[in-house]
Amino acid sequence: MADVALITVHGMGETPEDYADALMGRLRGLLGATSGKVVMRSAYYQKILQDNEDEVWRRMHGRAPLRYGDLRKFVLYGFGDAAGLENRKEIPGSVYEEAQGEIAKALLSAHAARPGMPVVFVAQSLGCQVLSSYIYDAQKAMAGRPVGAGIWRNIDAWAEAHFTRPLTASEKTFLSAGTCAGLVTTGCNIPIFVAAHKEMHIIPIAPPTQLFKWINFYDPDDVLGWPLQPLSSGYRVLVEDRAINASGGVASLLLRSWNPFAHNSYWEDTAVVEAIAAMLRRLAA
Repeated sequence: MADVALITVHGMGETPEDYADALMGRLRGLLGATSGKVVMRSAYYQKILQDNEDEVWRRMHGRAPLRYGDLRKFVLYGFGDAAGLENRKEIPGSVYEEAQGEIAKALLSAHAARPGMPVVFVAQSLGCQVLSSYIYDAQKAMAGRPVGAGIWRNIDAWAEAHFTRPLTASEKTFLSAGTCAGLVTTGCNIPIFVAAHKEMHIIPIAPPTQLFKWINFYDPDDVLGWPLQPLSSGYRVLVEDRAINASGGVASLLLRSWNPFAHNSYWEDTAVVEAIAAMLRRLAA
């Protein structure tokens, strides 16, 4: 059997560092003996943002009469994440650059365990946009085209600064998603970030490998989770959209009016977990 890497990228809002542990545990249960062939890593960028968001929430929550506290906190942290990642991203050391660095570190850790294996990414919510931008930038850089922000503006300088050595050719290919064979997105926000652009300018990543498959799960009740095929012809060819009930039927009455539960339940959904397991099993065969 071949080896395969699973790299997760979390979404918006208050997020613990062990956010992917439950998903990985479910996948190991489904995969059985095959799980020994899967190197699992999680990228975690929320720590870059959360201290500042905690402080703003403390000041707001303690001094003003506010209703819908849990929903307000989700919106503050979630949209604070999105704004922070996009604001002044071209500046060296920006949040955008640091978030990309966390994805690269997760990939490097997987590469060190088993170099050159195929990669499956699983991204939730804002993490879909973060990961898409990362891969898009990497593909531009590897093609010799200029990149305006993030670690791929000068990947060699970034590596020297963080690891005091140059990347090997194998590492650079791996970091650029050059072996990526699968992508699963859940509660994807990409349409929010590209909605102001003309269709001709809404261009997805290129398929990194011939085996590449992209499945996008969205819940019609989730206002932050969207299908991707309608965005442009490029997305229609590249992505398979699957509509699901991410709540699993729980609290369906509440879901008629949107709430964070509708957005944060994808990785508990059987259809999502089984699709990821099937993708890993196919690549490990």
